[in-house]
Amino acid sequence: MIKPIYLYGSPVLRKVADPADLGNPDEVKQLITDLWDTLGPSEGCGLAAPQIGESRRVVVVDGDVMADVYPYLAGFKRTFVNPVVVEESEETVTYNEGCLSVPGIYCDVTRPKKIKVEYYDANLEKQVEEFDNFAARMIEHEFSHLDGVLFTDLVAQIRRKMLAGKLQKISAGKVGTRYKSRIK
Repeated sequence: MIKPIYLYGSPVLRKVADPADLGNPDEVKQLITDLWDTLGPSEGCGLAAPQIGESRRVVVVDGDVMADVYPYLAGFKRTFVNPVVVEESEETVTYNEGCLSVPGIYCDVTRPKKIKVEYYDANLEKQVEEFDNFAARMIEHEFSHLDGVLFTDLVAQIRRKMLAGKLQKISAGKVGTRYKSRIK
């Protein structure tokens, strides 16, 4: 089911998400379905459960949206349930990021270039996988949501001050989106 995407200012985006209950696979699989259903029409490349109001550690990413810029992402789709980053490179890379929960704002954010992740996939089977470049970027951005961190938190303080007015407008609902959205 397509759910509204919660926007900046919604308390659920600032909570540390609880683990998904693997003992209730039907509930987890429904959440995964809702995330994919919501991500498609939004035209984003990733979505975390808190962004649809569910404070659970579940993320989906879809590289197809970025395949015109990064051809190696064609067909790259992953579901992460209760993910844990077990390794990250010292080497970092800076990309310009945006977010469905922070519409209309884009900032350069520096993150590790490579990560190794342990997670459960859409079939709730344990996986360990390494990611790099923009695949790692998409995943890291969404994992930040699981810890109540938005990409705007990761930019220089002066940049955050410059964004304050725009962020206030979003939290006041004075923003338009091309997808179903809500505050609080």
